[in-house]
Amino acid sequence: MGAVLSRRGLLHAGLAGTAATALGGLASGCAVPTGSTGRNMVLWYWSGGLSPKVVDEAKARYDSTVNLQAVQIGGYYRSKLLTTMTGRAHVPDIAGLKGEDMASYLPNSSQFVDLRTLGADRLKSQYLDWKWQQGVADDGTLIGFPIDVGPVVHFYQSDVFEKAGLPYEPEDVSKEMGTWEQYFAAGERLQKRIKGSSLLIDIMAVYDNSVNQGAKRYVDKDKNFIGDQEHVRTAWERAVEAKRRGLLSSIVSGTPDANSATENGKLPSQLGASWAAGDLKLNVPKTKGKWRVANCPGGPANSGGSFLAITKACREPERAFEIITWVLNSANQAQGFVDAGLFPSTPASYEMKALRAPDEFFGGQITMDVLGPAAENIPVAYNSPYDVALRQPIVDEIKNVGALGKDPKKAWSDAMSKCRRIADHLGVSF
Repeated sequence: MGAVLSRRGLLHAGLAGTAATALGGLASGCAVPTGSTGRNMVLWYWSGGLSPKVVDEAKARYDSTVNLQAVQIGGYYRSKLLTTMTGRAHVPDIAGLKGEDMASYLPNSSQFVDLRTLGADRLKSQYLDWKWQQGVADDGTLIGFPIDVGPVVHFYQSDVFEKAGLPYEPEDVSKEMGTWEQYFAAGERLQKRIKGSSLLIDIMAVYDNSVNQGAKRYVDKDKNFIGDQEHVRTAWERAVEAKRRGLLSSIVSGTPDANSATENGKLPSQLGASWAAGDLKLNVPKTKGKWRVANCPGGPANSGGSFLAITKACREPERAFEIITWVLNSANQAQGFVDAGLFPSTPASYEMKALRAPDEFFGGQITMDVLGPAAENIPVAYNSPYDVALRQPIVDEIKNVGALGKDPKKAWSDAMSKCRRIADHLGVSF
């Protein structure tokens, strides 16, 4: 889960523009693709995509009726799935769909079973509405059944905040650093009082989270480019402001230097999705007990989270749906959070005992008190299959501002020029 941003790199920018062509080229009137035969039912997912324990229990539970073969696919998962579906051979019955790729599958909904025909609507109220909507195509077809989500929160080292004279109890941090301006001002005080510290590791923590706090992205339902509108400009200007006020470190995220600075209290504030808690526990174990969790400045946002779908290759969609809905019920989603850090898309899970245990890494805090409401209050946003490609030039240029000191006006102009060329190529109105 922790590699969400890296999975949204240039490869995906290129694939986003071709995904519709790759799947859309399949003739809908062809024979059923070669899928499972007999009692076999094949499930494709990736490492960390589902709880191994729940998958094993599903195999045992349905063994009398079907031989469930769960296969972890390594490498570039989506390109392998697209290739398989285009070739119409050895197509899995059930396929995981990564959240950041979901919009590129939606225009090709005819290649998947409409889960509404299997009774999905009766389960809708059990899942986060904004997450459910991400699996719905423009024609109303539901192709994705929610696995997990990634609510973004504020992870911080309470002892460093206290030493800097800042609020350090979670409720106080949520309240007194609740806006981006309050957060930036606190960062200035932090950096004055803790020598060598930085509020933010890089500019993307501000830009991406700001965009994701809103209900719009880069392309609307009518294929109009909206990446030059106020919601993106506001996120851009806020990120530039963080750079101007000297709140960014010169450290590269995900490196040993970043881990060292975090361990030494020089990067005591980190805005990240729920799965980032696992990264902290893995990368800086010596900081156990020092961390707390508060609300993300500016409001809730989401980063990451995926789906399960049933392909048209499936010979027994009713059975596949039975398996999916059992694997992804609230009890098993709670298990998925415990096993693999998959934050549940089922609000009922948030009240379960296993998810309300005090977390010693976070000083005994019940982190679900922050994570649960954050997940429930993420706004519904339309995700276009062209968003990934048209986000990339803007991200590249804001990184140039943050890391290289490029003039923000020049960077914005360059980003818009690149977006215009890409939009023209994709048939998006600019």
